[in-house]
Amino acid sequence: MQWRGRRTSSNVEDRRGMSLRGGAGIGCGGLLVVIVLAWLTGTNPLELLTQVDQSSPGSAPESIPTSRPQDELGQFVSVVLADTESTWRSLFQQMGRQYEEPRLVLFSDSVSSACGLNSAAVGPFYCPADSKVYLDLSFFEALDQRFGAPGDFAQAYVVAHEVGHHVQNLLGISDQVHSRQQQLGREEANELSVRLELQADCLAGVWGHTANRQSRMLEPGDLEEGLAAAAAIGDDTIQRRSSGRVAPESWTHGSSEMRVEWFRRGFDTGDPNACNTFGAQVMTR
Repeated sequence: MQWRGRRTSSNVEDRRGMSLRGGAGIGCGGLLVVIVLAWLTGTNPLELLTQVDQSSPGSAPESIPTSRPQDELGQFVSVVLADTESTWRSLFQQMGRQYEEPRLVLFSDSVSSACGLNSAAVGPFYCPADSKVYLDLSFFEALDQRFGAPGDFAQAYVVAHEVGHHVQNLLGISDQVHSRQQQLGREEANELSVRLELQADCLAGVWGHTANRQSRMLEPGDLEEGLAAAAAIGDDTIQRRSSGRVAPESWTHGSSEMRVEWFRRGFDTGDPNACNTFGAQVMTR
């Protein structure tokens, strides 16, 4: 990708290296109690830390000082985010709407968001409650070495996918899906989650199409990197790698074939209207 020297986004918060206030505030003894409770109850210890922190006397939310990234990888993410801003601002104008730009938070190990405390182990995520994308850049190393999907456009696809969730949030699609999921059983709710994720893949492809047409950012081989990344993180591929068996009823993101298909559809058309995974025949089993 030809990204150096391009505009960077002012919406990036660099929180890498910052410690979380919740774990430090209860002391070592309290932290040990939380770990034991988590083990006994099967609860994520970060969730318990959130509850302890929120129930502590005088524990009011604090502003977190942030800075813009200065390293090359942080700058790269900032350029990709800026390009998604230009793309979706233009597309929303065509829809007669105004695009509200998300913020992207770079963190290391764990991070506190309006959606709670999250470990880097969950991977990149979007929190609709604060309209922020959260990303630990070590995921890019895992994408390369663990998932076998190297390349800068593979990394850009990850950012664009999470921004796709922000687009869904602005359009009210996420709320509709989550409301419907509350009324369904687990398998049916998972199917809706798959459709939501595939749509975010398609919207990432729409960005890639626009970047290729307008900004001339892409180089030969970039599309293949993005498609490889989409395939590498399909539910079936991850399940096969981790357990040796595939359980389609538990999928929440879609198979490798599905993810490639919908990312490619968005890239080929550049049209958000082509990303209606909820009205299409999507094989989720």
